[in-house]
Amino acid sequence: MTPDLLAPLDLAFWNMESDRHPMHLGALGLFAAHSPTAGAHAADLLAARAAAVPGLRLRIRDVWQPLGFGGATRESAPDFDPLDHVRLHAPTPDFHAAAGRLMERPLERGRPPWEAHVLPGADGVSFAVLFKFHHALADGLRALKLAAGILDPVEPPERAPRAVEPPHDLLSDVRRLPALVPELVKGALSDVGRALDIGASLARSTFGMRPTSALASAPSGTRRTAGVVLDIDDVHRVRKSAGGTVNDVLIAVVAGALRRWLDERGDDSKGVAPRALIPVSRRRPRAAHPQGNRLSGYLIPLPVHDPDPLGRLDTVRTAMVRNKDAGPNRGAGAVALLADHVPALGHRLGGPLLGQAARLWFDILVTSVPLPGLGLRLGGHELTEVYPLAPLPPGQALAVAISTYRGRVHYGLVADAEAVPDLTRFAHAVSAELETLLRVCGH
Repeated sequence: MTPDLLAPLDLAFWNMESDRHPMHLGALGLFAAHSPTAGAHAADLLAARAAAVPGLRLRIRDVWQPLGFGGATRESAPDFDPLDHVRLHAPTPDFHAAAGRLMERPLERGRPPWEAHVLPGADGVSFAVLFKFHHALADGLRALKLAAGILDPVEPPERAPRAVEPPHDLLSDVRRLPALVPELVKGALSDVGRALDIGASLARSTFGMRPTSALASAPSGTRRTAGVVLDIDDVHRVRKSAGGTVNDVLIAVVAGALRRWLDERGDDSKGVAPRALIPVSRRRPRAAHPQGNRLSGYLIPLPVHDPDPLGRLDTVRTAMVRNKDAGPNRGAGAVALLADHVPALGHRLGGPLLGQAARLWFDILVTSVPLPGLGLRLGGHELTEVYPLAPLPPGQALAVAISTYRGRVHYGLVADAEAVPDLTRFAHAVSAELETLLRVCGH
Protein backbone atom coordinates (compact mmCIF):
# COMPACT_ATOMS: atom_id res chain seq x y z
CA MET A 1 0.00 0.00 0.00
CA THR A 2 1.40 3.40 -1.01
CA PRO A 3 2.17 5.69 1.96
CA ASP A 4 -0.55 8.29 2.44
CA LEU A 5 0.42 11.72 3.81
CA LEU A 6 -1.71 12.71 6.79
CA ALA A 7 -4.14 15.55 6.18
CA PRO A 8 -3.51 18.65 8.33
CA LEU A 9 -6.33 17.88 10.80
CA ASP A 10 -5.13 14.28 11.24
CA LEU A 11 -1.63 15.61 11.88
CA ALA A 12 -3.04 17.99 14.49
CA PHE A 13 -4.71 15.09 16.33
CA TRP A 14 -1.50 13.06 16.15
CA ASN A 15 0.63 15.86 17.61
CA MET A 16 -1.68 17.18 20.33
CA GLU A 17 -1.71 13.80 22.11
CA SER A 18 0.03 13.26 25.43
CA ASP A 19 0.21 10.32 27.85
CA ARG A 20 -2.44 11.95 30.02
CA HIS A 21 -4.62 12.96 27.09
CA PRO A 22 -4.63 10.23 24.45
CA MET A 23 -6.48 11.16 21.27
CA HIS A 24 -8.22 7.87 20.60
CA LEU A 25 -11.94 7.40 20.21
CA GLY A 26 -13.72 4.23 21.16
CA ALA A 27 -16.88 2.15 21.01
CA LEU A 28 -18.05 -0.29 23.65
CA GLY A 29 -20.25 -3.00 22.16
CA LEU A 30 -22.24 -5.41 24.34
CA PHE A 31 -23.08 -8.85 22.94
CA ALA A 32 -25.46 -11.59 24.07
CA ALA A 33 -23.36 -14.72 24.64
CA HIS A 34 -24.46 -18.27 23.84
CA SER A 35 -21.91 -19.81 26.22
CA PRO A 36 -19.24 -18.84 28.78
CA THR A 37 -16.56 -19.36 26.10
CA ALA A 38 -18.17 -16.90 23.66
CA GLY A 39 -15.73 -14.12 24.59
CA ALA A 40 -12.67 -16.26 23.88
CA HIS A 41 -14.18 -17.34 20.56
CA ALA A 42 -14.86 -13.68 19.69
CA ALA A 43 -11.23 -12.74 20.41
CA ASP A 44 -10.01 -15.50 18.08
CA LEU A 45 -12.37 -14.30 15.34
CA LEU A 46 -11.29 -10.66 15.67
CA ALA A 47 -7.61 -11.57 15.44
CA ALA A 48 -8.17 -13.84 12.42
CA ARG A 49 -10.28 -11.29 10.54
CA ALA A 50 -8.11 -8.26 11.33
CA ALA A 51 -5.34 -9.65 9.15
CA ALA A 52 -7.59 -9.30 6.08
CA VAL A 53 -8.57 -5.64 6.66
CA PRO A 54 -5.96 -3.38 4.97
CA GLY A 55 -6.90 -0.31 7.03
CA LEU A 56 -6.00 -2.12 10.25
CA ARG A 57 -2.44 -2.65 9.03
CA LEU A 58 -1.73 1.08 8.76
CA ARG A 59 0.77 2.64 11.13
CA ILE A 60 1.64 6.33 11.34
CA ARG A 61 5.25 7.26 10.67
CA ASP A 62 6.91 10.67 11.00
CA VAL A 63 8.29 12.22 7.82
CA TRP A 64 11.40 14.40 7.73
CA GLN A 65 12.02 14.56 3.98
CA PRO A 66 11.98 18.05 2.44
CA LEU A 67 8.59 17.60 0.74
CA GLY A 68 6.80 16.63 3.92
CA PHE A 69 9.08 17.98 6.63
CA GLY A 70 7.40 17.67 10.02
CA GLY A 71 4.50 15.64 8.66
CA ALA A 72 3.53 12.00 8.94
CA THR A 73 2.21 9.25 6.69
CA ARG A 74 -0.08 6.26 7.00
CA GLU A 75 1.66 3.21 5.65
CA SER A 76 1.36 -0.53 5.91
CA ALA A 77 3.27 -1.95 8.89
CA PRO A 78 5.64 -4.67 7.63
CA ASP A 79 5.52 -6.59 10.93
CA PHE A 80 1.77 -6.29 11.58
CA ASP A 81 0.50 -8.97 13.96
CA PRO A 82 -3.20 -8.91 14.95
CA LEU A 83 -2.34 -10.57 18.27
CA ASP A 84 -0.62 -7.32 19.28
CA HIS A 85 -3.97 -5.53 18.99
CA VAL A 86 -6.66 -8.02 20.09
CA ARG A 87 -6.65 -8.83 23.78
CA LEU A 88 -8.83 -11.16 25.85
CA HIS A 89 -9.35 -10.07 29.45
CA ALA A 90 -10.57 -11.81 32.59
CA PRO A 91 -14.34 -11.85 33.23
CA THR A 92 -15.69 -8.60 34.65
CA PRO A 93 -18.97 -7.71 36.37
CA ASP A 94 -18.85 -4.10 35.09
CA PHE A 95 -18.09 -3.46 31.41
CA HIS A 96 -18.03 0.32 31.79
CA ALA A 97 -15.60 0.25 34.72
CA ALA A 98 -13.24 -1.93 32.69
CA ALA A 99 -13.66 0.27 29.61
CA GLY A 100 -12.78 3.39 31.62
CA ARG A 101 -9.48 1.89 32.76
CA LEU A 102 -8.65 0.79 29.21
CA MET A 103 -9.51 4.19 27.74
CA GLU A 104 -6.86 5.74 30.01
CA ARG A 105 -4.06 3.92 28.23
CA PRO A 106 -2.57 5.56 25.12
CA LEU A 107 -2.23 3.43 22.01
CA GLU A 108 1.29 2.36 21.13
CA ARG A 109 2.44 4.84 18.49
CA GLY A 110 4.95 2.52 16.81
CA ARG A 111 2.19 0.09 15.78
CA PRO A 112 -1.05 0.55 13.85
CA PRO A 113 -2.93 2.71 16.39
CA TRP A 114 -5.96 0.59 17.24
CA GLU A 115 -6.94 -2.08 19.74
CA ALA A 116 -9.85 -4.45 20.38
CA HIS A 117 -10.36 -5.55 23.99
CA VAL A 118 -12.69 -8.49 24.60
CA LEU A 119 -14.32 -8.43 28.03
CA PRO A 120 -16.19 -11.61 29.05
CA GLY A 121 -19.08 -10.95 31.41
CA ALA A 122 -18.96 -12.41 34.89
CA ASP A 123 -22.56 -13.58 34.32
CA GLY A 124 -21.45 -15.98 31.56
CA VAL A 125 -24.23 -14.85 29.21
CA SER A 126 -22.67 -11.69 27.81
CA PHE A 127 -19.40 -10.21 26.65
CA ALA A 128 -18.26 -6.80 25.46
CA VAL A 129 -15.72 -5.55 22.94
CA LEU A 130 -14.02 -2.18 23.38
CA PHE A 131 -12.64 -0.87 20.09
CA LYS A 132 -10.05 1.92 20.29
CA PHE A 133 -8.90 3.87 17.22
CA HIS A 134 -6.58 6.85 17.19
CA HIS A 135 -8.32 9.93 15.79
CA ALA A 136 -5.45 10.37 13.32
CA LEU A 137 -6.14 6.91 11.88
CA ALA A 138 -9.91 7.21 11.68
CA ASP A 139 -12.79 9.48 12.60
CA GLY A 140 -16.10 8.00 13.78
CA LEU A 141 -17.28 7.02 10.29
CA ARG A 142 -13.98 5.44 9.28
CA ALA A 143 -13.66 3.65 12.64
CA LEU A 144 -17.12 2.20 12.12
CA LYS A 145 -16.09 0.88 8.71
CA LEU A 146 -12.91 -0.68 10.10
CA ALA A 147 -14.77 -2.31 12.99
CA ALA A 148 -17.46 -3.62 10.64
CA GLY A 149 -14.71 -5.33 8.65
CA ILE A 150 -14.03 -7.72 11.53
CA LEU A 151 -17.62 -8.31 12.60
CA ASP A 152 -19.83 -10.92 10.94
CA PRO A 153 -20.55 -10.13 7.27
CA VAL A 154 -23.81 -8.22 6.67
CA GLU A 155 -25.69 -8.39 3.39
CA PRO A 156 -25.72 -4.81 2.04
CA PRO A 157 -28.97 -3.45 0.60
CA GLU A 158 -29.21 -3.48 -3.18
CA ARG A 159 -28.31 -0.22 -4.92
CA ALA A 160 -29.28 1.02 -8.33
CA PRO A 161 -26.43 0.67 -10.85
CA ARG A 162 -24.34 3.81 -11.21
CA ALA A 163 -24.30 5.59 -14.54
CA VAL A 164 -21.13 5.05 -16.56
CA GLU A 165 -19.19 8.31 -16.84
CA PRO A 166 -17.59 9.23 -20.18
CA PRO A 167 -13.76 9.06 -20.38
CA HIS A 168 -12.01 12.09 -18.89
CA ASP A 169 -10.67 14.47 -21.54
CA LEU A 170 -7.29 15.69 -20.24
CA LEU A 171 -6.62 17.85 -23.32
CA SER A 172 -9.85 19.71 -22.72
CA ASP A 173 -8.72 20.54 -19.17
CA VAL A 174 -5.43 21.90 -20.47
CA ARG A 175 -7.24 24.16 -22.93
CA ARG A 176 -9.48 25.47 -20.16
CA LEU A 177 -6.58 26.24 -17.78
CA PRO A 178 -6.18 29.96 -18.67
CA ALA A 179 -9.88 30.53 -18.02
CA LEU A 180 -9.63 28.72 -14.66
CA VAL A 181 -6.86 30.92 -13.24
CA PRO A 182 -9.18 33.75 -12.09
CA GLU A 183 -11.40 31.18 -10.35
CA LEU A 184 -8.39 29.62 -8.61
CA VAL A 185 -7.26 33.03 -7.37
CA LYS A 186 -10.80 33.80 -6.23
CA GLY A 187 -10.93 30.50 -4.36
CA ALA A 188 -7.64 31.19 -2.61
CA LEU A 189 -8.83 34.62 -1.49
CA SER A 190 -12.09 33.06 -0.31
CA ASP A 191 -10.12 30.56 1.81
CA VAL A 192 -8.17 33.40 3.42
CA GLY A 193 -11.37 35.32 4.11
CA ARG A 194 -12.97 32.24 5.62
CA ALA A 195 -9.97 31.70 7.89
CA LEU A 196 -10.11 35.30 9.10
CA ASP A 197 -13.85 34.99 9.67
CA ILE A 198 -13.41 31.83 11.75
CA GLY A 199 -10.61 33.45 13.75
CA ALA A 200 -12.72 36.52 14.47
CA SER A 201 -15.70 34.39 15.51
CA LEU A 202 -13.46 32.36 17.79
CA ALA A 203 -12.11 35.51 19.42
CA ARG A 204 -15.63 36.82 19.99
CA SER A 205 -16.80 33.51 21.47
CA THR A 206 -13.92 33.31 23.94
CA PHE A 207 -13.65 36.98 24.93
CA GLY A 208 -14.50 37.37 28.60
CA MET A 209 -15.56 33.72 28.87
CA ARG A 210 -14.46 31.29 31.54
CA PRO A 211 -14.76 27.51 31.28
CA THR A 212 -17.70 26.13 33.26
CA SER A 213 -16.01 25.01 36.49
CA ALA A 214 -17.81 21.66 36.78
CA LEU A 215 -16.76 20.78 33.22
CA ALA A 216 -13.14 21.85 33.64
CA SER A 217 -10.47 19.83 35.40
CA ALA A 218 -6.79 19.67 36.10
CA PRO A 219 -5.38 16.84 34.00
CA SER A 220 -5.34 13.58 35.96
CA GLY A 221 -5.02 11.10 33.09
CA THR A 222 -7.81 8.98 34.56
CA ARG A 223 -10.98 7.94 32.74
CA ARG A 224 -14.44 6.77 33.68
CA THR A 225 -17.17 5.72 31.24
CA ALA A 226 -20.92 5.22 31.51
CA GLY A 227 -23.79 4.54 29.14
CA VAL A 228 -27.44 5.51 28.81
CA VAL A 229 -30.08 3.93 26.56
CA LEU A 230 -33.19 5.85 25.47
CA ASP A 231 -36.10 4.79 23.29
CA ILE A 232 -35.98 6.57 19.92
CA ASP A 233 -39.80 6.54 19.82
CA ASP A 234 -39.83 8.69 22.96
CA VAL A 235 -37.44 11.13 21.31
CA HIS A 236 -39.74 11.33 18.26
CA ARG A 237 -42.73 12.00 20.51
CA VAL A 238 -40.96 15.02 21.99
CA ARG A 239 -39.86 16.20 18.55
CA LYS A 240 -43.38 15.99 17.12
CA SER A 241 -44.87 17.85 20.08
CA ALA A 242 -42.23 20.55 20.58
CA GLY A 243 -40.67 20.87 17.12
CA GLY A 244 -37.08 20.76 15.97
CA THR A 245 -35.05 17.76 14.89
CA VAL A 246 -34.12 14.54 16.64
CA ASN A 247 -30.62 15.95 17.11
CA ASP A 248 -32.04 19.10 18.71
CA VAL A 249 -33.90 16.96 21.26
CA LEU A 250 -30.81 14.85 22.01
CA ILE A 251 -28.67 17.96 22.59
CA ALA A 252 -31.40 19.56 24.74
CA VAL A 253 -31.43 16.38 26.83
CA VAL A 254 -27.72 16.94 27.53
CA ALA A 255 -28.42 20.53 28.60
CA GLY A 256 -31.20 19.46 30.96
CA ALA A 257 -29.12 16.60 32.34
CA LEU A 258 -26.27 19.00 33.09
CA ARG A 259 -28.66 21.29 34.99
CA ARG A 260 -30.07 18.40 37.01
CA TRP A 261 -26.59 16.98 37.69
CA LEU A 262 -25.15 20.33 38.81
CA ASP A 263 -28.04 20.99 41.17
CA GLU A 264 -27.92 17.49 42.66
CA ARG A 265 -24.18 17.68 43.38
CA GLY A 266 -24.58 21.11 45.02
CA ASP A 267 -23.18 23.26 42.20
CA ASP A 268 -25.28 26.25 41.21
CA SER A 269 -26.70 26.07 37.66
CA LYS A 270 -27.71 29.74 37.76
CA GLY A 271 -26.18 31.64 34.85
CA VAL A 272 -24.46 28.51 33.49
CA ALA A 273 -24.36 28.22 29.68
CA PRO A 274 -21.42 25.99 28.71
CA ARG A 275 -20.32 26.11 25.09
CA ALA A 276 -20.89 22.79 23.34
CA LEU A 277 -18.91 21.82 20.25
CA ILE A 278 -21.09 19.83 17.83
CA PRO A 279 -18.79 18.22 15.21
CA VAL A 280 -20.02 18.18 11.61
CA SER A 281 -18.63 15.76 9.03
CA ARG A 282 -17.56 17.28 5.71
CA ARG A 283 -16.65 13.95 4.14
CA ARG A 284 -17.83 13.24 0.63
CA PRO A 285 -19.42 9.83 0.00
CA ARG A 286 -17.13 7.31 -1.70
CA ALA A 287 -14.12 9.60 -1.34
CA ALA A 288 -10.93 8.28 -2.87
CA HIS A 289 -9.13 8.47 0.50
CA PRO A 290 -11.85 8.09 3.13
CA GLN A 291 -9.60 7.53 6.15
CA GLY A 292 -8.76 11.21 6.69
CA ASN A 293 -10.70 13.44 9.05
CA ARG A 294 -12.92 15.99 7.29
CA LEU A 295 -14.51 17.80 10.19
CA SER A 296 -16.00 21.16 10.98
CA GLY A 297 -18.37 22.01 13.79
CA TYR A 298 -21.06 24.16 15.32
CA LEU A 299 -20.56 25.98 18.60
CA ILE A 300 -23.69 26.56 20.69
CA PRO A 301 -24.34 27.66 24.29
CA LEU A 302 -26.23 25.01 26.24
CA PRO A 303 -29.05 26.74 28.19
CA VAL A 304 -28.32 24.96 31.46
CA HIS A 305 -29.46 28.04 33.39
CA ASP A 306 -33.01 27.90 31.96
CA PRO A 307 -35.44 26.10 34.33
CA ASP A 308 -37.97 25.46 31.53
CA PRO A 309 -37.36 22.15 29.66
CA LEU A 310 -39.19 23.36 26.54
CA GLY A 311 -37.37 26.69 26.75
CA ARG A 312 -34.06 24.81 26.71
CA LEU A 313 -35.15 22.83 23.66
CA ASP A 314 -36.25 26.01 21.88
CA THR A 315 -32.89 27.68 22.60
CA VAL A 316 -30.99 24.67 21.26
CA ARG A 317 -33.20 24.54 18.15
CA THR A 318 -32.70 28.25 17.44
CA ALA A 319 -28.93 28.00 17.88
CA MET A 320 -28.71 24.98 15.56
CA VAL A 321 -30.80 26.71 12.89
CA ARG A 322 -28.51 29.73 13.09
CA ASN A 323 -25.43 27.53 12.69
CA LYS A 324 -26.93 25.59 9.78
CA ASP A 325 -27.89 28.81 8.01
CA ALA A 326 -24.29 30.03 8.30
CA GLY A 327 -22.98 26.64 7.19
CA PRO A 328 -20.19 24.44 8.58
CA ASN A 329 -17.43 26.50 6.94
CA ARG A 330 -17.81 29.61 9.08
CA GLY A 331 -18.11 30.55 12.72
CA ALA A 332 -16.11 29.65 15.81
CA GLY A 333 -17.16 26.01 15.62
CA ALA A 334 -15.37 25.63 12.29
CA VAL A 335 -11.95 26.21 13.84
CA ALA A 336 -10.86 22.71 12.75
CA LEU A 337 -10.74 24.07 9.18
CA LEU A 338 -7.86 26.34 10.18
CA ALA A 339 -5.67 23.23 10.33
CA ASP A 340 -5.48 23.36 6.53
CA HIS A 341 -3.67 26.72 6.77
CA VAL A 342 -0.92 25.50 9.12
CA PRO A 343 2.26 23.85 7.71
CA ALA A 344 3.19 20.37 8.90
CA LEU A 345 6.04 21.63 11.10
CA GLY A 346 3.63 24.08 12.74
CA HIS A 347 1.37 21.19 13.76
CA ARG A 348 4.32 19.32 15.20
CA LEU A 349 5.60 22.27 17.24
CA GLY A 350 2.20 23.68 18.21
CA GLY A 351 0.24 20.47 18.81
CA PRO A 352 0.56 20.44 22.62
CA LEU A 353 -0.43 24.11 22.84
CA LEU A 354 -3.43 23.47 20.58
CA GLY A 355 -4.62 20.71 22.87
CA GLN A 356 -4.38 22.97 25.91
CA ALA A 357 -6.35 25.68 24.06
CA ALA A 358 -9.41 23.42 23.70
CA ARG A 359 -10.68 24.49 27.12
CA LEU A 360 -10.80 28.12 25.92
CA TRP A 361 -12.69 27.18 22.76
CA PHE A 362 -15.47 25.00 24.17
CA ASP A 363 -16.56 23.43 27.46
CA ILE A 364 -18.04 20.10 26.36
CA LEU A 365 -18.02 17.94 23.24
CA VAL A 366 -21.39 16.55 22.11
CA THR A 367 -20.96 14.42 19.01
CA SER A 368 -23.15 12.02 17.02
CA VAL A 369 -21.77 8.84 15.44
CA PRO A 370 -24.05 7.18 12.85
CA LEU A 371 -24.52 3.42 12.99
CA PRO A 372 -26.10 1.06 10.45
CA GLY A 373 -29.76 0.20 10.96
CA LEU A 374 -29.04 -3.49 10.44
CA GLY A 375 -28.31 -5.69 13.43
CA LEU A 376 -24.61 -6.52 13.87
CA ARG A 377 -23.14 -9.78 15.14
CA LEU A 378 -19.81 -11.30 16.09
CA GLY A 379 -19.45 -15.06 15.82
CA GLY A 380 -23.23 -15.27 15.60
CA HIS A 381 -23.65 -13.35 18.87
CA GLU A 382 -25.97 -10.36 18.59
CA LEU A 383 -24.74 -6.85 19.31
CA THR A 384 -27.35 -5.56 21.76
CA GLU A 385 -25.91 -2.21 22.86
CA VAL A 386 -23.17 0.06 21.50
CA TYR A 387 -21.77 3.13 23.23
CA PRO A 388 -19.55 5.54 21.25
CA LEU A 389 -16.74 7.06 23.33
CA ALA A 390 -15.20 10.39 22.33
CA PRO A 391 -11.70 11.64 23.12
CA LEU A 392 -11.51 13.91 26.17
CA PRO A 393 -9.59 17.14 25.42
CA PRO A 394 -7.05 18.42 27.95
CA GLY A 395 -8.59 20.37 30.80
CA GLN A 396 -12.12 19.11 30.17
CA ALA A 397 -14.03 16.82 32.48
CA LEU A 398 -16.79 15.31 30.31
CA ALA A 399 -17.48 14.36 26.68
CA VAL A 400 -20.73 12.99 25.25
CA ALA A 401 -21.13 10.82 22.14
CA ILE A 402 -24.49 9.65 20.79
CA SER A 403 -25.49 6.84 18.43
CA THR A 404 -28.82 5.38 17.37
CA TYR A 405 -28.89 1.61 16.93
CA ARG A 406 -31.94 -0.56 16.24
CA GLY A 407 -34.55 1.82 17.62
CA ARG A 408 -32.61 2.95 20.68
CA VAL A 409 -30.39 5.94 21.38
CA HIS A 410 -27.11 5.18 23.13
CA TYR A 411 -25.26 7.93 25.01
CA GLY A 412 -21.59 7.10 25.59
CA LEU A 413 -20.13 9.21 28.41
CA VAL A 414 -16.40 9.71 29.01
CA ALA A 415 -15.15 11.69 31.99
CA ASP A 416 -12.02 12.46 33.95
CA ALA A 417 -12.44 9.97 36.81
CA GLU A 418 -11.09 12.34 39.45
CA ALA A 419 -13.10 15.36 38.32
CA VAL A 420 -16.35 13.41 37.80
CA PRO A 421 -16.51 10.56 40.33
CA ASP A 422 -20.31 10.74 40.06
CA LEU A 423 -20.61 10.04 36.33
CA THR A 424 -23.37 7.49 37.04
CA ARG A 425 -25.42 10.33 38.54
CA PHE A 426 -25.09 12.27 35.29
CA ALA A 427 -26.16 9.15 33.35
CA HIS A 428 -29.31 8.93 35.48
CA ALA A 429 -29.93 12.64 34.82
CA VAL A 430 -29.94 11.99 31.06
CA SER A 431 -32.76 9.44 31.42
CA ALA A 432 -34.64 11.69 33.82
CA GLU A 433 -34.47 14.65 31.44
CA LEU A 434 -36.13 12.75 28.60
CA GLU A 435 -38.86 11.65 31.02
CA THR A 436 -39.36 15.30 31.96
CA LEU A 437 -39.66 16.36 28.32
CA LEU A 438 -42.19 13.60 27.70
CA ARG A 439 -44.23 14.72 30.68
CA VAL A 440 -44.31 18.43 29.76
CA CYS A 441 -45.23 17.45 26.20
CA GLY A 442 -48.24 15.52 27.53
CA HIS A 443 -47.00 11.98 27.00
